[in-house]
Amino acid sequence: KLPLTVEEILDFGESNRELFIKSSTYSIIPITVTEMGLTISWIFSSDPKSISFSVVYQESEDTPLDQCKVLIPMTRCNSHKETIRGQVKARNPGIYTLIFDNTFSRFISKRVFYHLTVERPVIYDGSDFP
Repeated sequence: KLPLTVEEILDFGESNRELFIKSSTYSIIPITVTEMGLTISWIFSSDPKSISFSVVYQESEDTPLDQCKVLIPMTRCNSHKETIRGQVKARNPGIYTLIFDNTFSRFISKRVFYHLTVERPVIYDGSDFP
């Protein structure tokens, strides 16, 4: 478990992070969002073989897991063959959790290389209009 704030992701710069996920386990990256309208983007690849991926939204840490909203259902990704890219728009403050699931693999541990970015919405105020 690796709780992150938006500011910590903004500090990532261009660097990639690495997760080691043992066979029959999963890793989560909870991202705490305090402002609306952000776009959370990810790029990841896995080695060796595929990994399953999902994104869920939790209003607060106290929200029971069965009341979390699944934004991206658990999907098996061929991320060992191609880089997986995606994004989700944070419409509400809360915890957006990326899940890398290796529970289907009984013997093979995986390494996941990932990069996260957060973009704030561009609000056009008309100030550059001649």
